[in-house]
Amino acid sequence: MNKRRVWATAAAVTAGLTGLAVLQGFAGGSKGNDTGQDKPVTGPVQAHVRSAALQVDGDHAVIPQRDTDPFSLVGLSWTKPAAELPGRVEVRTRSTSSGDWGSWTSLYVGGHGAAAEESRRGATEPAWVGSSDGVQVRVDGRGSALPAGLRLEMVDPGKGTAAVRPAPVAYAVDAEPSDEATPTASDAVTTTPDEGESASTPPVDDSASPSPSESISSSAPVVTDTPSASVSASPTATVPPAPTSTAPRPTIVTRAQWGADESLNDEAPGYGTEIKVVFVHHTVDANTYTCTESAALVRAIRAYHIKTNGWKDIGYNFLVDKCGTIFEGRKGGVDQPVIGAHNPGFNTNSTGIAVLGEYSSIDASAAAKASVAQIAAWKLGQYGHDPAGKVDLTASMTNGKFTLGQTASFYRISGHRDGYFTECPGNKLYASIPGIRALAGGPVTGLALKPLTGVGLSGTTAYTKSSLTVNWTTTTPSAFIRRFDVLLDGKVAATGGPTATSAPLTLTPGSHTLAVRVTHISGKTTVTPSTAVVAETTAPSFTTKPSLSLSTGTVNTTAVPVTLNWKAADNGALKEVRVTKPAAHTYGPTVSSAALTANSGTAGTWSMTAYDYAGNTASASLTATPMILQETSATRTGTWTTKASSSYLGGASYSSTSKNASLTWKFTGRSAAWVVSRAAGSGQADIYVDGVKATTVDMKSATTAYRAVQWTKSWSTSGTHTVKIVVVGTPGRPTVTTDGLVYLK
Repeated sequence: MNKRRVWATAAAVTAGLTGLAVLQGFAGGSKGNDTGQDKPVTGPVQAHVRSAALQVDGDHAVIPQRDTDPFSLVGLSWTKPAAELPGRVEVRTRSTSSGDWGSWTSLYVGGHGAAAEESRRGATEPAWVGSSDGVQVRVDGRGSALPAGLRLEMVDPGKGTAAVRPAPVAYAVDAEPSDEATPTASDAVTTTPDEGESASTPPVDDSASPSPSESISSSAPVVTDTPSASVSASPTATVPPAPTSTAPRPTIVTRAQWGADESLNDEAPGYGTEIKVVFVHHTVDANTYTCTESAALVRAIRAYHIKTNGWKDIGYNFLVDKCGTIFEGRKGGVDQPVIGAHNPGFNTNSTGIAVLGEYSSIDASAAAKASVAQIAAWKLGQYGHDPAGKVDLTASMTNGKFTLGQTASFYRISGHRDGYFTECPGNKLYASIPGIRALAGGPVTGLALKPLTGVGLSGTTAYTKSSLTVNWTTTTPSAFIRRFDVLLDGKVAATGGPTATSAPLTLTPGSHTLAVRVTHISGKTTVTPSTAVVAETTAPSFTTKPSLSLSTGTVNTTAVPVTLNWKAADNGALKEVRVTKPAAHTYGPTVSSAALTANSGTAGTWSMTAYDYAGNTASASLTATPMILQETSATRTGTWTTKASSSYLGGASYSSTSKNASLTWKFTGRSAAWVVSRAAGSGQADIYVDGVKATTVDMKSATTAYRAVQWTKSWSTSGTHTVKIVVVGTPGRPTVTTDGLVYLK
C-alpha cells in the first residue's frame, strides 16, 4: 500500500546538529534478546509500538545510533495526516542475533493517505527489519521544511508464528520451498453412463455424477464454501448475509491463528453492499523474511496501522506471504464486504489483498500470485462478478488521481496504482496482474491429452480391445479447476476432480472419439481436440500360412540359409509379426518374408505371432529339418575327381571337366538347394528336376566362394524328387565343382 517512492539520493546528515532527540520508549541495550517467532501462537499475541521523537534542524532530522528494546518493524510518522514528508528517510538497525548493524534502508514516503477517512497521523510505509535492538535514523528534506511531530515508530510483534500453516496452492513455487507443506490430495475419477451431452456443447453438465472428493452442486454450477477462516455472525441490520460464491474458498489463516490481539481496538467494522473490485498491493517490506515470520509481520503491520496511522484495524482485507499462505486481515468476517483502508476513494465495496514484500524490481512468487487469484475469484464470485471483467466505480473522495464523484473504469482485479497516485504494488507485481486475472477468471490453460494408456497407435488412430486410460495435463493450478469430464462420442463418460490427471474407460466395439473437457472455477470450459479410438476384439489372421524354403547363401553344417514366408492381415490395423522360435525377430505389418538360417540335420520349430494395434493376436508354426546330401551319395556318370579341403562340406568335393558328366540325387522333401564352389574358371551345368531340364547355371565368379548355394527349388508340399546336374563343358572353363545337395524334409 505504498505511495510515491522517492528515489533521490539522500544528502549526508549535517555534522553540525547538536543535542539529543527525546527518545520516548527507548530502553537500555538488550542485545541478544531475540523476539523469536519459532513457536505457534496459542492465543492473542500482544504487539508493542514504541515511539521516539526525532531531533529536527531545518530540513534535516536524526536519531543518533541508540540501543533499544527489541523490535522488528519500523516506520516514521508525523502529526498531520494530510502533510507530506519531502525528501528521503533512511533507517538502519542492529540485529539481535548477530549484534551487527545493517545497511541503511529507505522508507517509502510521499502522500501517505490511503485511508484518509481513518488516518489520524501521517506516516511512511513500515519496513520489516527483523529482530533488532538498536536503531539510527536520518531524514533529508532537501531544502523543504519537514512536517511537525516527526517520530520513529518501532513495533515489537510479540513472539509466535501462525498456529496453522495451510498447504499453499499446488503450483511452481519460486520462494521459500522449505517453508511449504507439499499438497498430497488427489481426486478420484468416476465413470458415468452415457449422457445426452454433446462435445460441442460447452456448458457444464452437472447431471454427471461428481467424484466423492468434489463439492459440485448437482443442480447448479456453484461450489459450496468450506469454512476455513472467521466468518461473520448471523445477519443483522449491520451485518449482511454472506452469499455463496461460484468459486471455492481458499484456506485462510484466521486472525486467532496468527495471534491478533483483539483488545488493541474495539471499533466495529464497516460493511459495503458487495465486492465489486479487488485491489492488489504490496506491503513494501523486506523480501528476506521467512515464511515462519509471516504471522509476526502481519501482527506488526496491524499494530502500526492502528497505533501509528490511527486506523480502525489493519488496512488490508487479506495478506499473502511469499509461500502463498493467506492471512485474514481486517476483522468483520472474510465472507463479508468489509470496508478496508487500502485505496482512498474506493475502499467501500472493494477488497484489498496485500502481498508481503516489495515487488518493484522483483516479481512475487508464483505461489503468492496464485493465492491472490484464489481470493479474488472467491470474493468476486460471491456476487457473480467475472474476475476477468471490468467495472465502473465512483470516487468517494479526491485522492490525487481521481476527484470526488469522478467515474473510473477498473478491471475487476486491479493494482493499487489504478485507483491512487502510487507505485503500489510495484512494477513487477503490477505487470503480473493480467496473469492473476487470467488465473482467477479462466479459462484453464495448457489442457492437453497425453498418450492414452492401454492402446496401440496407428497414425492418429488409437486401437484397444475395450479398456484404456485417458491421460491429460494442464498448466493452470488445480485450485482453479472445478472438474474434468472425459467425453466419449460427445457424451460424459467419466468425471474427475480438480487434481485428476487420468480416467479409465471401457469401450464398446466400434469407432469412437475421445476428448477431455475442463471447467474452470469461473464456469468457463476448455475442450481438447478429439482423438479417434477403435475398439475391436477380432484377431488378425495368417492369410498365407508360414512356410520355409531353402535360399541362396553360404552353407555351414550348423547354418543353412532359408527363407521364412508368410502373409498376415487384420480387419483393423496390423501392427507387427514376431518370430519367437528358434530366435526372436520382429517385422512390420507389410513384411512377408525373412532371410534366416537353420541348423542342418535338426528338426526346428518356427513359431510366429501376428499382433494388431488393439492387442489381439494370432499364432502359427511349422517344423522343418534341413538335410545335407554329400556328393558321394549321388549317382555318377562320367569322370569326377575328389578334392580335399577344409573349405568343403565334409572336407571333400567332386570336380569334373567332362562334358555330360552327371550327378543325380533322390530325396523326399519340399525344397532343394545345390551347393557348389565358384571361381573365375568355373563353368556351367544343366539342372534337371524329376527328369525335366529346369535351367542352366553358370558358376563363374570373380572371387572364389565355397559352399555357395547356386540354385534352389521349392514345392508347396513334400514329395519324392530327383535332381540331376550335367556338366556343359563350357569352352575355356569347363570345370564344375559340387559340394552336395541340401533339402528340407
